[in-house]
Amino acid sequence: MNAPKFRPLTFGVTSVTLKDGAAGTQYLSAGQALHDYPARITDRLQHWAQTVPERTFMAKREKLQDGKTGDWQHVTYAQAWVRARCIAQALIHRGLSADRPVAILSENDLDHALLALGCMLAGVPFVPVSPPYSLVSQDFDKLRHVLKTTTPGLVFAADGVRYAKAIHAAVASDIEVVLGMGQLDGRTITAFADLLATQVTPAVDAAMQATGPDTIVKFLFTSGSTKLPKAVINTQRMVCANQQQMAQSMPVLAQEPPVLVDWLPWNHTFGGNHNFGLVLFHGGSLYIDDGKPTPALMAETLRNLREIAPTVYFNVPTGFEAIAQAMKTDDELRRNLLSRVKMFFYAGAALAQPIWDSLFDSQEKEIGERIVMATGLGMTESAPFAIFVTSPNVKAGDLGVPTPGMMLKLVPSEGKTEVRYKGPNIMPGYWRAPQETAEAFDEEGFFCTGDAVRWIDDNNIHVGLSFDGRIAEDFKLATGTFVSVGPLRAKIIAAGAPYVQDVVLTGLNLKEVGALVIPTAAARLLPSQALAEHFQNVVNALATTATGSASRIARLHVMQEPPSIDKGEVTDKGSVNQRAVLLHRSALVEALHTDAVQPIYKPHSNQAT
Repeated sequence: MNAPKFRPLTFGVTSVTLKDGAAGTQYLSAGQALHDYPARITDRLQHWAQTVPERTFMAKREKLQDGKTGDWQHVTYAQAWVRARCIAQALIHRGLSADRPVAILSENDLDHALLALGCMLAGVPFVPVSPPYSLVSQDFDKLRHVLKTTTPGLVFAADGVRYAKAIHAAVASDIEVVLGMGQLDGRTITAFADLLATQVTPAVDAAMQATGPDTIVKFLFTSGSTKLPKAVINTQRMVCANQQQMAQSMPVLAQEPPVLVDWLPWNHTFGGNHNFGLVLFHGGSLYIDDGKPTPALMAETLRNLREIAPTVYFNVPTGFEAIAQAMKTDDELRRNLLSRVKMFFYAGAALAQPIWDSLFDSQEKEIGERIVMATGLGMTESAPFAIFVTSPNVKAGDLGVPTPGMMLKLVPSEGKTEVRYKGPNIMPGYWRAPQETAEAFDEEGFFCTGDAVRWIDDNNIHVGLSFDGRIAEDFKLATGTFVSVGPLRAKIIAAGAPYVQDVVLTGLNLKEVGALVIPTAAARLLPSQALAEHFQNVVNALATTATGSASRIARLHVMQEPPSIDKGEVTDKGSVNQRAVLLHRSALVEALHTDAVQPIYKPHSNQAT
């Protein structure tokens, strides 16, 4: 059988160096050194404003009164430079600093982008806050926690009407509130237009030149698990080094100005550092997508992808699932999306093989070749890019090798191997949390990720690593047998496609492994009998491949109540927190293992191991 043909894509790191340490520890690094990188990311904004002033930096569709979206509104590099300088001057006038940063409550938009750039020019950190903390939460506890931790001197929201309840509930009366539009009853506000009208003085250039590698750019909050989120300090060194690392691992980014169509939220490191940053670093164009991989908003994403052809495309698995389904019948979508895209990239969760196969089928039908589906591993604390694949032959779970400048420490841990990070893209610590910072690093200064890895090929280290779950998620059955959550969870998602969004495994200190399934939107549309047949077939099929109690799903239940953002069970990017779900749904877990909840799907007796 002939090997599949891929659209050409160069991989920057294809060899590694491995050194042995004490007690089974090993150290892994890329086979090439990290090249020089800027002292500050705003140098790139200035460069592009001078060399390609009329090129689109950001674009977003105009919001119409009926809630729909209209034509694209563009901001060029020259306009971004001029407007960001005005904003920087306004922030300098206010004496803002790391102790009194700017908090941004609202979603990705042009004002958000300009305010972030203005903060960087002025050397004032900003705090992109998860919009659901203001718009979905009912108690605003996480919003209050973010504001208490960072003590902002200015809070911005795009729309006074939508954010009024959250601002009244959580923003102290002595903190200045800036709105893109609208007013707040009983409170004086500043219009965003007033910041843009500020007269620039030489203080802006002086402030920019005073920033450097150690300057704090932003505070990004982790999603949190059983505890409240922590504020990750993001410095200029982290941001700039990571963009250079990405460029060397993914040479496609520098081959032409990248064009992105992207919805990923800027309060997450994937959207706000990785994607926003690569556009700015390489002089590309980012089309802000008002869509999202949900039934209500996916149509907007598909509309945008029919119109704007990206050069690289990033999404989470649920987004690629919807795109794969749409491309089967949408000729215009296939034609435009695949016209010049060089690479797809997913992160955030496991991508089921059937989705992968469906994407490849559509690509081969339309262009006669496949688009590389790339992935890797990173986290908020690593800015985020850390590990990237080495060839087009990627399988679910593959991660790859460290990016240049990163050292990976591979540490034996409870029968698995934890990966730890050291490099210029690693955070200096958590803001105002010295104890948590100290606990996050080992005695050699490596950041302890809690992620487990293993070799893709034991006989060829240059192929790199694959994901082996989260060490903290693994648990023991009553028999003392370890359950490896990550691989088993991925197996259930693949077996249950396209009706499984995610899975939470149960069975700590019990005799059997159970599964709480979070269904996709498609599953909720199935007739109950068809749904029952599907999941009965899933547990039967899984039982035939189980090798023992730790790999056998003895009972499975499809959850009716979706994960809660307020309880930390899910992020606005869609990632599910296993520990938080188990904590807050302990009664459901008990009911699952005592047959007190229905329906429960169990393997037929002739298929049990």
